[in-house]
Amino acid sequence: MAVIHLLLGSNIGNRLKQLEKAREQVEGKIGKIVKKSKVYETQPWGENEQDEFLNQALEVESKLKPKKVLEKIAEIEKLMEREETYKWGPREIDIDILMYEDEMICEMDLTIPHPFLHERRFTLIPLSEIAPDLYHPIMGATILDLLLECEDLLEVNEYKGK
Repeated sequence: MAVIHLLLGSNIGNRLKQLEKAREQVEGKIGKIVKKSKVYETQPWGENEQDEFLNQALEVESKLKPKKVLEKIAEIEKLMEREETYKWGPREIDIDILMYEDEMICEMDLTIPHPFLHERRFTLIPLSEIAPDLYHPIMGATILDLLLECEDLLEVNEYKGK
């Protein structure tokens, strides 16, 4: 079984319901969720003229290889009617592979670890909650250390509901 770390995000519609549905789909198509972070409300990164996101990190045990995980993510996003807008634009659901074991993959359609993982507090905060000692093989540091060094200033707060 491979240990995979994913990040869920949504800023369109009922964001909390979107995350819930995505978790169900991940369990059905990718593998068993063994840990999940709290849900965080975060300012959008890269394109700030849009609603805030809800984000959640997951630790999943799976028999699937990285490319197959990516295929299943595409299936889930399509099933959840994700519409392509523009880079870093609003979305019903977004599922990113943050880490797959300690593998390093750099291909046209797949980069693991996620290339912006170490630059984004909205990723590092929930991931550090469930896997603070996870080692980033390229950055040579743990997720907690990367969070402590992160220069991103965007707001990331535990979601309390509205």
